Amino acid sequence: MTQTVQNTDAQAPFSSLNLKTELLDNLKTMGYDTMTPIQAQSLPAILNGEDVIGQGKTGSGKTAAFGLGLLHKLDVKRFRIQSLVLCPTRELADQVAKEIRTLARGIHNIKVLTLCGGVPMGPQIGSLEHGAHIIVGTPGRIIDHLDRGRLDLENVNTLVLDEADRMLEMGFQVELEGIMERMPIERQTLLFSATFPEQIQSIADKIMFKPVMVKVASTHATSSIEQHFYQVGNNNDRMRALKLLLLQYRPESAVVFCNTKRETKDVAAQLRNDGFSVVALHGDLEQRDRDVTLLQFANKSVSIMVATDVAARGLDIDALDAVINYHVAYDTEVHIHRIGRTGRAGSKGSAHTFYNDEDGYKIALLEDYLERDIVNEALPPESLLGTFPVQPVMTTLQIDGGKKQKLRPGDILGALTGENGIQGSEVGKIKITDIRAYVAVNRKVAKKALNKITNGKLKGRSYRAWELR
Repeated sequence: MTQTVQNTDAQAPFSSLNLKTELLDNLKTMGYDTMTPIQAQSLPAILNGEDVIGQGKTGSGKTAAFGLGLLHKLDVKRFRIQSLVLCPTRELADQVAKEIRTLARGIHNIKVLTLCGGVPMGPQIGSLEHGAHIIVGTPGRIIDHLDRGRLDLENVNTLVLDEADRMLEMGFQVELEGIMERMPIERQTLLFSATFPEQIQSIADKIMFKPVMVKVASTHATSSIEQHFYQVGNNNDRMRALKLLLLQYRPESAVVFCNTKRETKDVAAQLRNDGFSVVALHGDLEQRDRDVTLLQFANKSVSIMVATDVAARGLDIDALDAVINYHVAYDTEVHIHRIGRTGRAGSKGSAHTFYNDEDGYKIALLEDYLERDIVNEALPPESLLGTFPVQPVMTTLQIDGGKKQKLRPGDILGALTGENGIQGSEVGKIKITDIRAYVAVNRKVAKKALNKITNGKLKGRSYRAWELR
């Protein structure tokens, strides 16, 4: 049986909760005074030890909701794994672990360990041998460590399934069941999901006890997102419409959503052939290629990302100018989740959706949700097809060295802006992984920047570097 929470004061202060003093003090230093709707509705039940199902979009504050709950419950002196947070992707797991560590700053000696696929197993084995309080990971890698006897979940008292719908979409149901078989039945289970398909309900029925259901609106203020709809005919018309919109609006950063992996690849390939700056994000990408694709898009070295819903879920993409739905999403909730990636944090955004005669039912559902008629709008003039696509201001340089060589962002910035170098304002985001480093630089000075790296020294030694295309 599910209980539903309604009409909770979304402006309630964190101080109204019975949280550990260290957590409340840290929230003040972070500038967090009042709770978001999902926090206000779910935290009282979480702190009361109840199972909770939370439905809310990315950016709703759900990570802090379950993060504060498991940190409040944690016994630091008991050096055992007490909480397990499962995420569908490495990117989301990294984000969640980072936020939990930030929330835990006021409590000393808490160890949060991330266990994800796509990275070497060796360092994870070493970290596990030293123990942890909280594990954040992906189902595949967690089950791998369990099968090899490296991970003990017997002391887990809190299980969190984050982006649960996406984990099911990615085929992780067997792994999830295998993980839950190896932890205590008597535990608190928190399930968070952007959408709520039938599979989620069936899993909740199996693993949760009288869960409290919390649902916050997935809508964004209509003032922050302008929605436009265009009726198109065949696929050639659809592609022409996409190019016209991109040439008219010339977005610095846009996501084009497709319903299938094959379509994602085809659309990206056609745009690339016509001179657009574009990458494709879909489930067939290897983890390293996925990481580089996301990095280039995030640091504004690429203007357009064509993606499937599954591949794009859980991504932290800021300042998105536009979302284009190449096809209408399969259901209304997915549509709302897609367009919610633009117009964030009070900024203006636009969403453009293509539809045809076969989409009548989906359009009718959208009209009900939006409480307005959807009217076909005119596309930009065909004369735009003769113009050249906008090119990104930045480009990305890859350096053949990283954390293992003790490289830091300051080392790279110093090398680029040193004697006869480029300006600091011409350097963008710098990301350093274990064995590689990436730096965004203004495209106009890319050659000069590359020469500074390859012909100069970083921490007293030379490194190979090249521009990512």
